[in-house]
Amino acid sequence: MGRFTFKLPDIGEGIAEAEIVAWHVAIGDMVEEDQPLADMMTDKATVEMTAPVAGKVVEIAGAVGDMIPIGSVLAVFETEGEAAAEGTEAEAPHVEVAPNEAAQVVKPDPVPEPEPVAVPAPVVATSEAEASASPTAKVLASPAVRERARALGIDLTQVKAAQSDRVRHADLDAFLTYHQGYRPAGGRRADEAVKVIGMRRRIAENMAASKRHIPHFTYVEEFDVTKLEELRGDLNATRGDRPKLTMLPLLIVAICKALPEFPMINARYDDEAGVVTRHGSVHLGMATQTEAGLMVPVIRDAQDRNVWQLATEIRRLADAARSGKAKSEELSGSTLTLTSLGPLGGIATTPVINRPEVAILGPNKVVERPVIRDGEIAVAKLMNFSISCDHRVVDGWDAASFVQAIKRLVETPALLFVD
Repeated sequence: MGRFTFKLPDIGEGIAEAEIVAWHVAIGDMVEEDQPLADMMTDKATVEMTAPVAGKVVEIAGAVGDMIPIGSVLAVFETEGEAAAEGTEAEAPHVEVAPNEAAQVVKPDPVPEPEPVAVPAPVVATSEAEASASPTAKVLASPAVRERARALGIDLTQVKAAQSDRVRHADLDAFLTYHQGYRPAGGRRADEAVKVIGMRRRIAENMAASKRHIPHFTYVEEFDVTKLEELRGDLNATRGDRPKLTMLPLLIVAICKALPEFPMINARYDDEAGVVTRHGSVHLGMATQTEAGLMVPVIRDAQDRNVWQLATEIRRLADAARSGKAKSEELSGSTLTLTSLGPLGGIATTPVINRPEVAILGPNKVVERPVIRDGEIAVAKLMNFSISCDHRVVDGWDAASFVQAIKRLVETPALLFVD
């Protein structure tokens, strides 16, 4: 038998370490060559590591959430043959344990044989000692009834037994019917400790850095989207095999048409170098909710696409992000971000800027409300539109003027399709 030491390889240019986000094996497992071993997350993507050899897993480096340096031990396998042992003996590294034990090698502990445990039959408390130990011990009831009473917050001494002196479930039901105030607001749940790892940890770090470094301000304006919604309905009625239009592609067209007059909005700020880069192309980030957390796939050169191309790309990127198939280059390089809660909407949002960008846009839900038009009451479809900006490089006047320019295009949608 031999031992094969598998070191974490270089999985990206400039990557010094990676986070363990999932183990697909455990100590003691037998694995085949190329069998999934672990998922490692870098700043750019999640990479699946596979077993380089067939054998038994005898050591793994770190737990889920730990950071592992490139070149350090990821796993050790017990393999068949002496050649494997000789080939890996010289390259077995000395693993330095960091203060946070991020590179600690986990070794199996001896597992004792379980001993049979006799399960005693339920005992009803009737003695004086038991009666004094619990406020409900004087009442005869089964363990199941007592547990249900505790969950409901009911004192069993207040419940009248219908038969003999033993409280049953039917007695609890009758008590609840008569005393409606005892019915709980919700069921009791156990506390749960959830380790912040992977995508959720990256989101937490990025949002904390954004709020720590960027002085945010938010401006909200109300759009009348009645005509825009009529246009959207007409376009969808004749779309053929093209994807159904939502509000977003039309809003993106308006944003791209307004941006040339406000170059300070479509920018990235390197605050360490003190340089603001105003981009000519609009690489629009689309905040997308996934099971792993919020991801921001990027529509490249949004200014060069029409509404149907934008709708197709939005759907493709959203599906890729939610299925975990989005490439690293599709999740980076945005110059401006659009975040929408879709049907959840809300009255207004104060979105957090996707650093190092300097602005983020947030359309809210469309609602029907009465408005005054030409002295008469009419029903209009209205939508609030939010923008958060980095006040170090974007003035309030510029942000408000930019949103007003978008509003003119949205409320006169024919302007979206003319130069």
